[in-house]
Amino acid sequence: MLDPVTLTRSPEVPPLCRSAAAGAEQLPDLLLIERSRALDEQAIEALVRRYGRRLFRVARSVLGEDLQAEAVVQEVFRGAFADLNRYEPTGKFAAWLTQLTYLQARALRALPRSHGGTLATAENEEALERRELEAALAGLPEVFRTVFTLRVIEGISGIETAASLGVHETTVRTRLYRAHRRLNTELVRRIRQLQPPLHDLPAARLELLVAQVLRQLGAPALLAR
Repeated sequence: MLDPVTLTRSPEVPPLCRSAAAGAEQLPDLLLIERSRALDEQAIEALVRRYGRRLFRVARSVLGEDLQAEAVVQEVFRGAFADLNRYEPTGKFAAWLTQLTYLQARALRALPRSHGGTLATAENEEALERRELEAALAGLPEVFRTVFTLRVIEGISGIETAASLGVHETTVRTRLYRAHRRLNTELVRRIRQLQPPLHDLPAARLELLVAQVLRQLGAPALLAR
């Protein structure tokens, strides 16, 4: 049965504030997930902050465009928190979210897309380097690019990458090896050393993502139970 629900705050957690939010961010996934099942605002906020950048990088590696990637991440979070019963605690929550993001980004990429014009802008040396490295990464086939993003830029294990993409760990190793071969050692070194990392989600945009997810879940809506 579908019932209207709204965000709540658990009695154990004081009203939302910076210190309380920071405290929630130190809690393990499983505890935050349990609180999120009741649409606890602080728990949801903590999980969006914890995994927002990873999901953005995965979506960005598939779509090659920031705004579409952010839209995918927002929708994945909204859908995940609206029905957390889909998540099986036997697997890592981060891997489950990542796989949802990867599949949704690929589905969106398959849709017809319109291409608008781009404006030339003056860029400093650092911006030019980032653009050069982004172009190099964009030149990889998508299956290599996404594995490279998770293993090298995001820095997660081969096992978790395999779970996130729904492939065997051997496939991850093969795709990563081929990505390294195509990029060459020097490009890989520069990508590893880049700070902030390639395809980063700036703090201001992460804050906006958090606010949008909370707003969507708090609005009158029919959420599956």
